[in-house]
Amino acid sequence: MKILFAFLVVIAGMMAPTQAGINARLSQWLHSNFLAALVSFSVGTLALLTFALVARIPWPSPAQLSHSPWWIWLGGFCGAFLVTVTIVSAPKLGATTMFAFLLGGQMLASLLLDHFGMFGYPVHPISLWRVVGVFLLCAGVLLIKNN
Repeated sequence: MKILFAFLVVIAGMMAPTQAGINARLSQWLHSNFLAALVSFSVGTLALLTFALVARIPWPSPAQLSHSPWWIWLGGFCGAFLVTVTIVSAPKLGATTMFAFLLGGQMLASLLLDHFGMFGYPVHPISLWRVVGVFLLCAGVLLIKNN
């Protein structure tokens, strides 16, 4: 089962630079990075809404939502920031360099999220080998950027 999820994550990872390139072109066509991000999220929202309705996924009640932690609403902001930054930086950095830096940032944040068990992640303490691994990934970022 883990192989299936690993495969899906690889496919999702392949979508990220594809989406960034498409959204960067959309930005040129619309003459606005922010409108391109808005269109991207609107299309995604429509796709997810359609899926939720077709699959008959039950909606949470207002009472359930009111008992949720405040930070669960930040995911949409994080996604909007991420998509907008990739739209702006993709034409300037190229896909490989942009995503190398993105991967470096993801790994640094992942170390902290795992170490402290934030947002529901299981605790995986920072260790020397984990830091070395992230350092090597970041070193790879520099190699990709400088070539």
